Amino acid sequence: MTSRAREKWRPSLGLVIFAMLASVAMLPLVGLFFFRLYDNQLIHQTQAELIAQSRVLAAVYAREVEAQLTAGITLGAEIPPEARPDRDDQLTPIRPALDLAAGRDLLRRRPNALPANAPASPAYVEIGTRLTPIMLETQKVTLAGFRILDPRGVVIAGRDEVGQSLAHIEEVATALRGLYRAALRIRKPDKPPPPIYSISRGVGVHVFSAMPVIVNNRVAGVVYTSRTPSNIFDHFYQERRKFILAGLTVVLATIVIGLIFSRTITRPMRELVDRAKRIGRGDRDAFQPLAHYGTREFAQLSDSFLDMAEQLSRRSEYIATFSSHLTHELKSPLTSIKGAAELLLDSLQSKSDTLTRMEQKNFISNILGDTGRLEAMTQRLRELARAETAPQNEQTELSAVVGGLKSRFPTRAIEATGDLERSIGMSSEKALIVLSHLTDNAIRHNAKSVRLEAAAEEGSVRMTVSNDGDPISEANREKIFDAFFTTRRDTGGTGMGLSIVQAIMTSHGGSIRLLPSNHGVTFELQFPAV
Repeated sequence: MTSRAREKWRPSLGLVIFAMLASVAMLPLVGLFFFRLYDNQLIHQTQAELIAQSRVLAAVYAREVEAQLTAGITLGAEIPPEARPDRDDQLTPIRPALDLAAGRDLLRRRPNALPANAPASPAYVEIGTRLTPIMLETQKVTLAGFRILDPRGVVIAGRDEVGQSLAHIEEVATALRGLYRAALRIRKPDKPPPPIYSISRGVGVHVFSAMPVIVNNRVAGVVYTSRTPSNIFDHFYQERRKFILAGLTVVLATIVIGLIFSRTITRPMRELVDRAKRIGRGDRDAFQPLAHYGTREFAQLSDSFLDMAEQLSRRSEYIATFSSHLTHELKSPLTSIKGAAELLLDSLQSKSDTLTRMEQKNFISNILGDTGRLEAMTQRLRELARAETAPQNEQTELSAVVGGLKSRFPTRAIEATGDLERSIGMSSEKALIVLSHLTDNAIRHNAKSVRLEAAAEEGSVRMTVSNDGDPISEANREKIFDAFFTTRRDTGGTGMGLSIVQAIMTSHGGSIRLLPSNHGVTFELQFPAV
């Protein structure tokens, strides 16, 4: 039973490649969603900038308040002990800590300012007036919103909210107690954002920072700043044409890669599959090289497959031809044996002797002769089967083979010269079969002597086998290696000797050929060297 792959759905190579290319093409789009992870980083960056800006303005504010202490300016609440530095020169960094992803720092929109319970003192109003130019110049560059508050949370500088109170806002209330606090608040944009902004949450929030102003461990006021975080999608929208061009480039690159894959992998594979189907249907033209091989590995695979298929096809044709010749060769002696046996049986069953003793003897001689021919043919078939088996690390020395040859033909003049001590990649038994068939053919064609001459070459051992027997006619030189071809069938020749020699040499990586010769017959053998 033929072993076949289990029937189930399997993706085609083209589908796998398409899925991979589509995934690669989608990576830039999928990457947009990962920009959400950068929202927190952008918010941290914005908070850090607001801390730096408000801290500088708070230092200026503190100096203004310190200059008014002798005039009796009123300070606010005393800061808690844990907020006081142990030394005046101690570093007390404020690190950004707002977290949009967690959601706990996101508050509602900032409440509107309320009327102040009492107006700010003239001293603080004067300080706010002096700080307003500094605040406005800073705002032009940083784009941040600034509010400067007195110790009670009344705005003393900050455009349209001057004179109103922000003390009810959570982060401001915390700062009025001497502690820094920042908050994320939902904002309503002045105009609808571009469509791409919907991917990010960072564009819908405002960062608020309340920095307390400390003088003599008491709150002298608050610098209240705010700004919308930077957003990378703003840059995307502003440069949308460039990004569209980049997207088209990605699509074009994906198409080019797909075409390369198609030409180097899928197209040669489909062609090879088609060739396999054509070879299975017996199409001889399917052994031609592929139009496109693609990669080096696929070219090697295709060549190996087509070579194997062609060898199997030749083998199949050889078996069919060999079977036809074998049937023909066996038919003649079997017919002769059957006819002679039937005549002898009829003679024994008849009451009168219809065959003379001489005729009976001739029939029995014919049966024995044809039986001997069948035995010789059977022996040749066994040798042919042994010759076509793959070698298994075989080796022997030529001198041992020549010694066995001389023992098999003790009455014949066999001369051997050259590099006989070299080892060849063939068993002694098979090498002896090769030389024995050549010697036997020479003797049967009236040769008086056989000469062997060996010469070592790179990777092989070349041996010429010549004899002084009858030469081979030009008409028969192309046929001598064909199975069952013989010019002495009437004397018991099977026509398989040279085909067995050729099969042994070929299966072991060697070769045999008939050389031109003016006298006798000369063969050249190429044995594989060990």
